[in-house]
Amino acid sequence: MAEEAAAVVTGHPVEAASRGSRYRRVVLKLSGEALMGDRPFGIAPPVLGQVAVEVERAHRLGTEIAIVVGGGNIFRGLAAAEQGLSRVTGDYMGMLATVINALALRDAIQAQGLETRVQSAIEMHQVAEPFIRGRAIRHLEKGRVVIFSAGSGNPYFTTDTAAALRAAEIGADLLIKATKVDGIYSADPALEPGATRFSRLTYLEVLNRGLQVMDNTAVTLCMDNRLPVLVLDLFTEGSVERALRGEPTGTLVDDGSGAW
Repeated sequence: MAEEAAAVVTGHPVEAASRGSRYRRVVLKLSGEALMGDRPFGIAPPVLGQVAVEVERAHRLGTEIAIVVGGGNIFRGLAAAEQGLSRVTGDYMGMLATVINALALRDAIQAQGLETRVQSAIEMHQVAEPFIRGRAIRHLEKGRVVIFSAGSGNPYFTTDTAAALRAAEIGADLLIKATKVDGIYSADPALEPGATRFSRLTYLEVLNRGLQVMDNTAVTLCMDNRLPVLVLDLFTEGSVERALRGEPTGTLVDDGSGAW
């Protein structure tokens, strides 16, 4: 009863804990490349369905879920800039690619029975809501999944940085970086079979070792806001659900002060 009263005062629901999740609110960062599956370009519908199922399983625990999706499966601004296109123009084109992915992901998640909203850092009212922090939080509190698209709305910033920014803005308890690898390794395991997988690292270890988890701006933003980052394999069935239950999964990046 006291816990419920505290939830009313703070505005933080106790539902997540009652269903077995350690986290009230999380941001899931998906790369655009993850949506390609085995294709060289674009979106693979079976992968969309698989991602949607994982989101639904995690949402069932009572955790509020927001998603930030990249656009590298359609267009990469940095690569275009290397071929002579203006970096600013390329980055804006990449932001638009993330909106395409967000719309596809929205439909896949809604097919799992979850209300889903797309918010865009670039205003395009016909297809997405503008990003408004208070509205996003209200959607989450109502049990809706919110997909943040168009990055931060600014060139020169990656969608990893946008994910860290949005997670800090909405008061997320955890940022999950969902990849095709089951954590952070000392080297690329595809190139070096003997590479070591870390179970836990501090922000400074990631920065000092130059580990390619997220760009340095994103890692620093998480460090400044004491936002834990969990790197896991999205395509291992139930990985996100297990992580939310507190089971050791992937690699945790934090300040090293808490239990894991």
